[in-house]
Amino acid sequence: MARNTTISADPNAPPITRILADFVATHPSRGWSDAVEHEAHRTFLNWLGCAVGAARHESVRASLAAVQMLQPAAQATVLGRAERVDMASAALVNGIASHTFDFDDTHLKTVIHPAGPVASALLALAEVTGASGRAVIDALVLGIDVSCRLGNLMYPDHYDRGWHITGSTGSIGAAAGCARLLGLDPARTAMALGIAASQPVGLREQFGTMTKPLHPGAAARAGLMSALMAQHGFTASARALEAPRGYVQVVSTKADWREATEALGERFEISLNTYKPFACGIVVHPGIDACAQLREQGVRAEDIERLELKVHPLVLELCGKAEPADGLAAKFSIYHACAVGLIHGRAGEGEFSDAVVNDPQVVALRRKVRATVDTAIAEDQADVRAVLRDGRELHLFIEHAIGSVDRPMSDAALEAKFHGQADPVLGASRVQALIQACWGLGGASGVGAVVQAAGA
Repeated sequence: MARNTTISADPNAPPITRILADFVATHPSRGWSDAVEHEAHRTFLNWLGCAVGAARHESVRASLAAVQMLQPAAQATVLGRAERVDMASAALVNGIASHTFDFDDTHLKTVIHPAGPVASALLALAEVTGASGRAVIDALVLGIDVSCRLGNLMYPDHYDRGWHITGSTGSIGAAAGCARLLGLDPARTAMALGIAASQPVGLREQFGTMTKPLHPGAAARAGLMSALMAQHGFTASARALEAPRGYVQVVSTKADWREATEALGERFEISLNTYKPFACGIVVHPGIDACAQLREQGVRAEDIERLELKVHPLVLELCGKAEPADGLAAKFSIYHACAVGLIHGRAGEGEFSDAVVNDPQVVALRRKVRATVDTAIAEDQADVRAVLRDGRELHLFIEHAIGSVDRPMSDAALEAKFHGQADPVLGASRVQALIQACWGLGGASGVGAVVQAAGA
């Protein structure tokens, strides 16, 4: 029987592989505003704190044990640990660590966590090549721009198909960043993007398991290897991103090509990056914010008859686990998130431990949470009504959750978050030195101060 090989695709798509490669290879060093420059350092700082904070987690131990069976060369640092491995494996393990607690950065327009793949690849490569801190920051800005522009181009269709967009765009962003750090010309940068385009990573089915944080780690490794292969002459299609059977048109039903090129080199997607005050899925942050505010008003768990939430459709799609059995699953439970927000007034990694998940008080309160979808509610909004046992009703509408672009975390709050994650691993004095090394990275001769302070 003959097959129908007709596909619905755009054969006249613009040459975005070439356009993005030219941009990555030729854009001037520090060719952006002071605000973008500062956001790049905030992004690196937040990423590093998340990676160090998870250094002792089982997902890191298991992935590192697997890597060590390959007998890797001791090229690069595993953050927060004494072990050293080859740079590709360091990119993998550090990328896993950075996403393990779901505490990393978020580009809210696409729900991409951009630093995990890109920064994990860049730090490992820079440690081996001796690249300057300036070169690392340049590559971080440009690599994240490629990731997020591809995300803008395809979101939400690509995400709705089941791709974990952090990994599936992250391998290409990591390849772009590493190509920049290696100083590849536009032609070889295009090859790096093309090689990475055949390695999209991550399915949403894995949310709530250790394989979710594998996605940014695997993307970091794939992107790094793609750039190294291109450096040595390995080839790919020059239209790997835009061709009818290329990356975009295979993995997405939406292809808004303008998103890849509009204001390229003038608007930088890293300027839209946000940082999580809560260690869980970003879409439940407005609910936690509201519940923490109820606690500040004196409401306690025993006062609650029920909590009624109106939320964006993604909340229940991504975080609708009503009875999570462990901490990883609880990160995808609006019910658990609201319960700990009200009981503890916070939702850090400790509030997603197995012990807290199974705390009878938490279990009882989360069963009083009623969440319904309202298509009029935006992704960073929540409408919360607390019905109290004494008959009172308290209403809160969160217009923009804390940590969003409109209510960003301050530098001081980011430093406090870093200390909260990394102090138990490295100690407060080393962490303070590490924070200062992050803020000064753009002017540093290399990444030595960062990796020396970050290794156990």
